[in-house]
Amino acid sequence: MLHRKQNCAPHFAGIVVDFEPAAEGVAFEVAEGLTVDYEPAEDLPRFFAAVAAGIEEQLSLPEHGVVAATRVVLRQARADRFGSHELAFRIAGWLAAREALERGTRAAAAGR
Repeated sequence: MLHRKQNCAPHFAGIVVDFEPAAEGVAFEVAEGLTVDYEPAEDLPRFFAAVAAGIEEQLSLPEHGVVAATRVVLRQARADRFGSHELAFRIAGWLAAREALERGTRAAAAGR
């Protein structure tokens, strides 16, 4: 999922996440060995936490009519010095979860 907004206050966050079935709840983890070419590297844990928050926020919306039980693994992340911040990563997580829900709904409708 790529979230990019270009204006005087730019947003940039690129993520690749895997959604897998789980017994209950939403479990988020960062893939072992994930590296991101970004400085200051101290910001990355906050960006990753923002991805998790965006995913959990989207999956908990009552209008979906589902109770999420998934394990989410952050496989890749891209950041930019001039547009990456926690809000950009939160939105990217939110969009990724929305896309996963839409794909799940399409798959269920197709009988998979």
